Amino acid sequence: MAEFEKLTVLYLMKILLEETDRKHMLNADAICERMEKRYHVSCSRKTVYRDVDCLRSFGFDIELIKGSNSGYYLAKRDFELAELELLVDAVQAAKFITESKSRELIAKLEHLTSSYNAKYLSRQVYICNRPKAGNETIYRNVDFIHEAINRNRQISFIYCEWTVAKELRAKKHGEKYTVSPWSLTWDDENYYLVAYDPRADHIKHYRVDKMKDTEILPDAREGRNSFQHFDLAAFTKKTFGMFGGTDTKVQLTCENRLAGVMIDRFGREIMMIPKDEGHFRVTVLVTVSPQFFGWLTGLGAGVKINSPDEVRSQYREYLDSVIRQYILD
Repeated sequence: MAEFEKLTVLYLMKILLEETDRKHMLNADAICERMEKRYHVSCSRKTVYRDVDCLRSFGFDIELIKGSNSGYYLAKRDFELAELELLVDAVQAAKFITESKSRELIAKLEHLTSSYNAKYLSRQVYICNRPKAGNETIYRNVDFIHEAINRNRQISFIYCEWTVAKELRAKKHGEKYTVSPWSLTWDDENYYLVAYDPRADHIKHYRVDKMKDTEILPDAREGRNSFQHFDLAAFTKKTFGMFGGTDTKVQLTCENRLAGVMIDRFGREIMMIPKDEGHFRVTVLVTVSPQFFGWLTGLGAGVKINSPDEVRSQYREYLDSVIRQYILD
């Protein structure tokens, strides 16, 4: 029994981490009861007082509230509840994290707070209705990229694109890309590799979840001069933002080459119905706003609004207003 008594300080730490916060405290008797029932360790108030002092000396901020409802609680943690909620939101929003990995990460985040606060984190989980990646190769890719950057090495990989059949198909007939990785960035809910392409002598970006068969090469990275004045924040800015408008189901006719764009924007659950050999139709729920029209304009003649007529008219007015600015100049 003596050897188990040496573990009381660890059990006490576990109990305080899992069961206490500013709204939930445990007095010495309640702690002793948990020690004996859960861990079969004999415990007394004196033992609790001694172990609390030990944990305080180690750096744990344990406070004692005195009064009719007296008790101990862990006053300070590595993460506040609001910070964990932000991290949970980030995990949910990241399309490059699969649904299963999202749930796994959120479960780990829940262990960083009390069981009472963990319930609040669980209640805000809405993963199923959000577009998510379908495979977990991205995690290995991220490891490879970080290792290559740390070792100053180039990497090679096969780069893929989405097809109308919702399958990832290798670009350039499976020919491997060879680039010098310099940074990873998260933008528009996706993970991107920012790298130097020596053949084009240009900085390019690649979706990490569309890379496969990634390898670290023995060659040293190139393109250091190109990145000396590189502004990553400016590079990742997008125009399609969170702006208000009217939610409307819009039918679009798109060129097949834009299948990946539609899947990235609206998720793999959308129905893409072939129209002819070069086009498909898709009906999506969008917030009709100038930002939506700006996104459409960026796709050029590759996308056409079929219906409703009201949205077609609004888009024509939007384009006319842009053109008029240049005519009046």
